[in-house]
Amino acid sequence: MKNFYLNHDSNMDDFTSLLLMLLVPDIKLIGVGVTDADGYVEPGVSASRKLIDRFNQRGDKLEVAKSDSRAVHQFPEAWRVSAFSVDHFPILNEKGTVETPVAAKPAHLDMIDKIHAADGPVTLVFTGPLTDLARALEIDPSIQDKIEELYWMGGSLNAHGNVYAPCADGTQEWNAWWDPEACKTVWDSKIKIQQVGLESTEELPLTDEMRQHFASNRKYPAFEFLGYVYALVNSFEVDSTYYLWDVLTTMSALYPEIATTRDTKSDVYTDGDRAARFFETENGRPMTLVTSANYDKFWERFDDLCEKAKLF
Repeated sequence: MKNFYLNHDSNMDDFTSLLLMLLVPDIKLIGVGVTDADGYVEPGVSASRKLIDRFNQRGDKLEVAKSDSRAVHQFPEAWRVSAFSVDHFPILNEKGTVETPVAAKPAHLDMIDKIHAADGPVTLVFTGPLTDLARALEIDPSIQDKIEELYWMGGSLNAHGNVYAPCADGTQEWNAWWDPEACKTVWDSKIKIQQVGLESTEELPLTDEMRQHFASNRKYPAFEFLGYVYALVNSFEVDSTYYLWDVLTTMSALYPEIATTRDTKSDVYTDGDRAARFFETENGRPMTLVTSANYDKFWERFDDLCEKAKLF
């Protein structure tokens, strides 16, 4: 049974990713870290604990670790506040109590402990910035020997970004822009990496048909949760079409057959207006880039998980 550790940053796709990892029958989720990035960390931790209480299908013994990492460039305020709404969803608050504990250590240290305590290799899924992993590597490089692979949603290799801010040249993606140096630290490690960039998810936009699919299946608790989650997403908030970037990252870690990939070599800049820009180069580190998703296989797996979810 594969061991997974999830680090997310409290936006809509992040909570969906946690939900899916709680529903898969044949893995072990050994820990969850929450970073103060695309969503506020306090409600993100709280909502994650409640989500685990509600949907922990396998009964994994879990804690949620609050990150104390801080942004070099913080996400826009309008994107971050949705975590408070998720934390207040009735489906997560019906019991009136929260049982899943907060980890004693901050997320980067919690991850180190969980990796060393695992009974085998650990697969990392990061749907937010890489700062906690970079800090963990700086403190204890030996964890690389127990990390099977990193699946990360971040960056862009086609020079088209989604950061429109002073001192950014338009080539950056937000998870990378949050902390460019952390990207470089991880890219300089020996960890095997699969990257979902901005260009990876064109088959998976958030559409009205998708929202209707969630609404029509509201009799299933997981779909009810998802319906509320994606009702909070408006394209004007992200300045473009909203794609299921984080969800594809998580699903491709769980079900590799849904993703088409190519192997390449890449690196990342950390200086000036180009900081956090990823680029392909023969002198870069070997990595795998997700280039597309199989739409039918993705939704077949996704729906199967959500239809089987039970409340606890």
